Amino acid sequence: MPFHLFVLRRLLFAIPTLLGITLVAFLIANAIPADPINANLPQSALNNQEIIDAFRRRWGLDKPPVEQYLTYLGNLLQGDMGTSIKTRKPVLDDIRQFLPATIELATFAIIFGVVIGISFGIISAVWRNRLIDYIVRFVALIGVSIPVFLLALIGLTIFYVQLRWVAGPGRLDVALTDPPTVTGLYTIDSILSGQWSTLGNALSHIILPSVVLGSYVSGVIARITRSSMLEVLSMDYIRTARSKGLRERTMLRKHALANAMIPVVTIIGLSYSTLLAGAVLTESIFAWPGIGRYMFRASTSQDFPAIMGGSILIAFIYVGVNFIVDILYYFLDPRIRLG
Repeated sequence: MPFHLFVLRRLLFAIPTLLGITLVAFLIANAIPADPINANLPQSALNNQEIIDAFRRRWGLDKPPVEQYLTYLGNLLQGDMGTSIKTRKPVLDDIRQFLPATIELATFAIIFGVVIGISFGIISAVWRNRLIDYIVRFVALIGVSIPVFLLALIGLTIFYVQLRWVAGPGRLDVALTDPPTVTGLYTIDSILSGQWSTLGNALSHIILPSVVLGSYVSGVIARITRSSMLEVLSMDYIRTARSKGLRERTMLRKHALANAMIPVVTIIGLSYSTLLAGAVLTESIFAWPGIGRYMFRASTSQDFPAIMGGSILIAFIYVGVNFIVDILYYFLDPRIRLG
């Protein structure tokens, strides 16, 4: 199948998926047994019907649900996610403010998880049932089993409070000013502006939360990589390659790893989507101003426009990352190109 037709098919499949997601997100948001009036108006205003009616008109709560959804969908197609009840700012502006912090944290975490997970998985598969295999599997099991919030608290206690190896919560020290905003990613913006001390401080702040989040990801990737590698190494063409005298390293790199990566890429994509969706507990513990904390505050205040905007953003992230994974499948699996 030509590459452009493959991409076009995936895009056409994504459109009804995204429309369905907007409908589901709207239904769930409106099914919540909560009243935004009680959450956002002061107690003294709850006895004034005029204020309550004005609030309902201001946020479109006086319209039937069908009309609310169609209005929201029409605005969404124009790039308008509405206005947050809590912050009084456009939801899209809030997302632009909070999303870069989550992207930066998720990217560092997935890089750590991929490097450690794939390396451990290959080592474990190549030296199957040896001491190194048991050690790697035990470490991977710990990474998957320990709750992220507990690992975060342990990491802060040891590496920040006691050893002082890394900086504490937040993206930068209080005494430092934010680098000039270009991408919203402090590490990238610090490099672009030449603020190397800010770059070092930003890296010191991000390393611990990214390792905490990446530990779980690395454990999952390591187990999937080991399982997939063992399956590939038992196939006939691998035995044939060995019988012909092909070097073990060459055989692993060019033949075994390439075929074993298909399920691993799937797990990496799903893990990255999950990280981008916002790790609420980790962001809260490390005072990381990401999309997870934004969504948590929106849900506790019944901020329906923010809840809808955040939910749709998360859904778009999953669809977008899965689209990229499908593109990688095209290059990794010859059966898709020939199908």
